[in-house]
Amino acid sequence: MKLFHPTYFPSIYQFALMMEDGKIEFEIFDNFQKQTYRNRCYIYGANGKQLLNVPIQKISGKKQLIKDVKIDYKSNWHSEHLKSLYSAYSSSPFFEYYIDDLKSIFENKEKFLLDLNIKIFYKIQDALELKIKFKKTSEYNTENVDYDFRYLVNAKAKLFIDFPKYTQVFDSKYNFISNLSILDLLFMEGPASVIYLDDILSLKNKV
Repeated sequence: MKLFHPTYFPSIYQFALMMEDGKIEFEIFDNFQKQTYRNRCYIYGANGKQLLNVPIQKISGKKQLIKDVKIDYKSNWHSEHLKSLYSAYSSSPFFEYYIDDLKSIFENKEKFLLDLNIKIFYKIQDALELKIKFKKTSEYNTENVDYDFRYLVNAKAKLFIDFPKYTQVFDSKYNFISNLSILDLLFMEGPASVIYLDDILSLKNKV
């Protein structure tokens, strides 16, 4: 079984790998680390690659397991993220088709980051009409992991794949930007996103 970190609107490559076998496991007993996809994603905004970051409640001097991390709502980040999606993708072919179903992610204030990321996972796989079964880890395991993809939580992880291009809203200004959040692909390609994800898997298997 493949092991992943649950992330905030996963990258295209991570979602392709998650759908490959239809069964995955989410790591929930790791320590939270800053500047990873655990609480951030990248979309294609009017000024190029744009970061969306979910603020968390920090406990001074203490490490937190990802399952215990609480979201900080002192700022109006959830409304800002939604506004950013409208600004970036309102002219995309499938934005109106999916955005109403995604709004609840921003309107319902989840207490824990893990719950938010799991909810996102359900929403995206429903949008793509996929049935990916998952379970959560019961402890942090460093051994006996068949396929360990936890490294993908690092935004700087090196991927040795030449991602095929698809049309993006602002590609005439900044050219193609690969492996953004799955939202970029979903809003641009709609149901055909699954075909693109399959293409990614074919390329991965040739490396």
